[in-house]
Amino acid sequence: MKTVVVLGGGITGLCTMHYLQRQVKEHNLDVRLVLIEKNTYLGGKLYSAHKQGFIMETGADSIVARHQGVMELVQELDFEAELVYNETGISYIYTNNELHAIPADSTFGIPMSLTSLEESTLISEQGKKEALKDLTLPNDRFTKESSIGEFLTYYLGEELVKNQIAPVLAGVYSGDLHQLSIGSTLPYLIDYKNDYGSIIRGFDANREQFVKAANKKFISFKNGLSSLIDRLEQTLSDVEIIKGVTTLNVKKQDKNYTISLANGEIIESEYVVLALPNDTVQNLLQDESLNRYFDQFTTASAITIYLGFDVPDSRLPADGTGYIVSHNSDVTCNAATWTSRKWKHTSKENKLLVRLFYKSINPAYEQLRAMTDEELAAVALEDVRKSLGIEEQPTVVNVTKWIDQMPKYDLAHREALQGLLHELYEKYPNLSIAGCSYFGVGIGACIQNGKKIGEELAKELANF
Repeated sequence: MKTVVVLGGGITGLCTMHYLQRQVKEHNLDVRLVLIEKNTYLGGKLYSAHKQGFIMETGADSIVARHQGVMELVQELDFEAELVYNETGISYIYTNNELHAIPADSTFGIPMSLTSLEESTLISEQGKKEALKDLTLPNDRFTKESSIGEFLTYYLGEELVKNQIAPVLAGVYSGDLHQLSIGSTLPYLIDYKNDYGSIIRGFDANREQFVKAANKKFISFKNGLSSLIDRLEQTLSDVEIIKGVTTLNVKKQDKNYTISLANGEIIESEYVVLALPNDTVQNLLQDESLNRYFDQFTTASAITIYLGFDVPDSRLPADGTGYIVSHNSDVTCNAATWTSRKWKHTSKENKLLVRLFYKSINPAYEQLRAMTDEELAAVALEDVRKSLGIEEQPTVVNVTKWIDQMPKYDLAHREALQGLLHELYEKYPNLSIAGCSYFGVGIGACIQNGKKIGEELAKELANF
């Protein structure tokens, strides 16, 4: 009997085991499957807190429905009856102490038409004129490895990027646009420029797919994202699940691996999957020759704060779902989601629930990081008062700190990953790395990554 151990019970590790178990059953393979998670619960960053009729996601608040493999997994789990979709509405940018609607005909703040550019209240007439150079300037210098910030600024102008695009993209990718590559963010932009001679014309020509995706493009579940984790755990009937135990190290012994746990247990395994953050993988392997790669993977941080109020959701601006903060504003947060508006299932009595984000790119981040939860709640409440005019005290507060736990896909990421994978293949056969530190942020990317690794492992076991 062969043994496969997956370290890490987040969404990637769970999906690895889900798809591996399915293949093991179908092909009647003689395999022992073990999943190890240091927390007493599974899910990693996916955790839904329930309090006073509110559902608060302490990590990601949704899944991109169109991402490959997402709906397939939901159907396989027979979980479709639990699906909920986001409410659509206006997204705003908060700048100069006012809410400005992001033009509807735009993607990540990038205009998809000249009309969208013209209707923006975030850009001056001179800024709009500067953006028109996208229509005539050819691409003679940029590739998918280039900085997306430099690319967009060169063709669309500094004002449009600074006022409308950067707040949106930086919010999604948690980093400086000039340190992020086109390939790791929006790779199709370079294709649009090359194929259509213009980013804006490229969007216009592909409008249908973006309009279709804009409606009901995010999913969650009636009882929160944790219910997906619970459902996955229920299906792992042939997997030994060890929770609440820390893994100390992973050592290669001839052709096998020795996994030492904090409870004194030692597991011998032929196959290992490290579905863990990069720094944890580095600590477990303790191989100095790999540090030159591990050290190149960078992270960002964020503090998220939920405030629930005993006031009706209707107090919010009509049809709005939240805002992103630009420069020249009197609030401290980077963004705010009007959760009870965007996700009706999160507020059982239609009361106001707001989630505010404070990221490591925030100038005040170091001071915020040192604050207590009570002090952070006071900062968030002041931001809500200024931006939304809510004067009442919250009845529910939830503060979550993700310190150095949000992967950044900067310009060095791809090369570092390729080097690391090559070294692991040579030195650590049958050991795989997985998860958002390496293969894409977002739950959809993690699901697909887990499926790929699980199915590849099954083929290896079948041919052994």
